[in-house]
Amino acid sequence: MRLRLLGSGDAAGMPLYGCGCEACDAASDSPVLRRTACSAQLEIGGRTYLLDAGQMSLTQRFPSGSLDGILLTHFHVDHVQGLFHLRWGVGADIPVYCPEDEEGCADLYKHPGMLCFHPQQAFVPFMLDKLQVTPLPLNHSKPTFGYLMMWQRERIAYLTDTKGLPSKTAELLGSDKLDLMVLDCSHLPGCDRPGHNNLDDALVWHNIIAPRQTVLTHIGHDLDIWLKANPRVLPDGVLAGHDEQLVYPIS
Repeated sequence: MRLRLLGSGDAAGMPLYGCGCEACDAASDSPVLRRTACSAQLEIGGRTYLLDAGQMSLTQRFPSGSLDGILLTHFHVDHVQGLFHLRWGVGADIPVYCPEDEEGCADLYKHPGMLCFHPQQAFVPFMLDKLQVTPLPLNHSKPTFGYLMMWQRERIAYLTDTKGLPSKTAELLGSDKLDLMVLDCSHLPGCDRPGHNNLDDALVWHNIIAPRQTVLTHIGHDLDIWLKANPRVLPDGVLAGHDEQLVYPIS
């Protein structure tokens, strides 16, 4: 099982449009410093799945027939915008697993094209070949799932967008050792906004769940700058993710 972050940024991304700060200028000049829409690619047993579809280059990055399915956390635009072009392709349908949300996003339900939406139930596991996936409710402004993925003895969780964790979700995550937890962390320490963790929140949940490693994602502009200015602030076992980073297996 391999998990790669395709994007590690919040909806605004890095560089931030119109911002002339030193960090944004550096990100404009260097692709490795950029943060694009939060998403990931899971490879297992010769199959490829996406976690969210906010990347705008899906049709260029994944040749026809190479995607075996998509796990959507929720229907905010920055997590589904890549689907609007992808859906008009030709070929076999692409299954899209998602929370139940009557609103969806724009006209995706009305004109799904090659996308085949499969709403899932919280805490009810389903199988993707030999991979067991359990949808976990998160705290966000739309119906949102994180996903617990188990294959043989490996156990990883992908948890964005969320502010804290619901008690039952936390209980299930902590019931057995996680190899990896990819966790929403959008804001500076002390910045208390709904919908997304700040760094204080993320570190609290790292200590409660106690995975082998936590990788922070959905990182916002101000937090990105702060982390670069404070490179030793994160404890052992916690990393700030970046675009195109292979986060599992743990190196």
